[in-house]
Amino acid sequence: MNSAIFWPALVLAVILGYFIRQLIVSKQAGSVEEKIKLKLDQSQNQSKEIILEAKDKASLLLEEVKKEEKEKKSQLTKLEERLFKKEESLEKQFSEIAHQKDSLDKNVSEFKDEKSKIEELRKQILVELENVARLSVDDAKKQILEKIKKDHNIELSKILQKLEKDKREEIEKKSLDIITTAIQRYSRSHIADITTSVFQLPDEEFKGKIIGREGRNIRALERFTGVEFIVDETPDGVIISSFDPIRREIARLSLEKLVKDGRIQPAKIEEKVEEAKQEINKRIDEIGDNAVLEVGVVGLPKEIITLLGRLYFRTSFGQNVLIHSIEMAHISAMIASELGVNVDVAKKAALLHDIGKVIDHEVEGSHVEIGMKLLKKYNIDERIINAMSSHHEEHPFSSPESYIIAAADIISAARPGARRGTMENYIKRLQDLEKIAMTFNGVKNAYAVSAGREVRVFVVPEKIDDFGAIQLAKNIASKIEADLNYPGEIKVNVIRELRATEVAR
Repeated sequence: MNSAIFWPALVLAVILGYFIRQLIVSKQAGSVEEKIKLKLDQSQNQSKEIILEAKDKASLLLEEVKKEEKEKKSQLTKLEERLFKKEESLEKQFSEIAHQKDSLDKNVSEFKDEKSKIEELRKQILVELENVARLSVDDAKKQILEKIKKDHNIELSKILQKLEKDKREEIEKKSLDIITTAIQRYSRSHIADITTSVFQLPDEEFKGKIIGREGRNIRALERFTGVEFIVDETPDGVIISSFDPIRREIARLSLEKLVKDGRIQPAKIEEKVEEAKQEINKRIDEIGDNAVLEVGVVGLPKEIITLLGRLYFRTSFGQNVLIHSIEMAHISAMIASELGVNVDVAKKAALLHDIGKVIDHEVEGSHVEIGMKLLKKYNIDERIINAMSSHHEEHPFSSPESYIIAAADIISAARPGARRGTMENYIKRLQDLEKIAMTFNGVKNAYAVSAGREVRVFVVPEKIDDFGAIQLAKNIASKIEADLNYPGEIKVNVIRELRATEVAR
């Protein structure tokens, strides 16, 4: 193509394309402007509608607020009217009360005046009567009473005597019936405790083993158990002697274990004695549980039940204290049931009345006071404590149950064969003997043996030397002579043993 034609044609095409594009752009712009304008018109119309709607709602709300305000004003007006009426009514009542008070004050004043006039008149009449009768009022009263007493004295005395006699006979008959019924319903054999027991050996050869070389085994047994072993001509038997039943039982169990083991030597003896002590503690708990179960008492602390078990190994005038307490509990329950008083309180108080005897050799005071402190410590019912506190009349009788406990104690103790005073005095002397020895410093254990003719005192070797042991024996003997009454003589044997222990590794 010729360049002279090509370039003008190209320029013309470009200009034509430009105008066509401008035309298209202008049409599109016009269309966009129309759309925008349409949108603006729609938005303005919507805003006007919203404004109109808001104005309508505002006018409605305003009308409602005005209506509520009008109603509240009406209510307030009515309330003010009611309060005003109440105020008027109260003022009227106050006025009436004030008027009535004035009237009452006036009446009281008039009453006082009339009373004073009557009193003066009464005095005048009495004076005139005394002048006429020549007697004062008091003298007249005395004469009248003396005349009545004189006229009816014999008759009144007969009536009172008859009533007293009939009442006493009725009470004695009723009490006798109740006590007899209780004794008949409860019957139990008495078990007497003695101070020795015999352990049967399976073979006579064991006597030599028990004694040991130069008597070392029997000395170890006596030292660890606190009893006396008598190996004599009794066939196949060893006599265990001690006033304390717990010690005797520990010694018997220890010997039984040693015989079963076959090896009898000081180290083995100490081991078996400890095992026996643990078994006795378990047995004490079992005895306490059985006693509570037998009586039918519930709710006692475990510590109190254990103390009851220890009572089995205590005697009072030769009577087993636990059996005595169980017997009293049954009798008290029967009497309480017959009289219609609290059976549970009577039963528990009877069972626990001698609980202080468990530790009366360790603590100062009577067993009643010690028992009351123990029961208070474990929060036992105050009614039970009051009931048991009077069984020796150390404290006043405070309830029907306290009289029942005292009566049951007498019934249980007074029946034939229940008690032996000589045995109790003998055991008390042995206990006092041990107690005196234990008061000295450096004493570890003290045991009364040989029926109270000897007291063996074991000391702490670190505190008492050989010379001190000699002096201690003299001091204990002097105190025994000063404080105790006893037949014959008592040997004081102070034993000082030093152990040296080392472990080879």
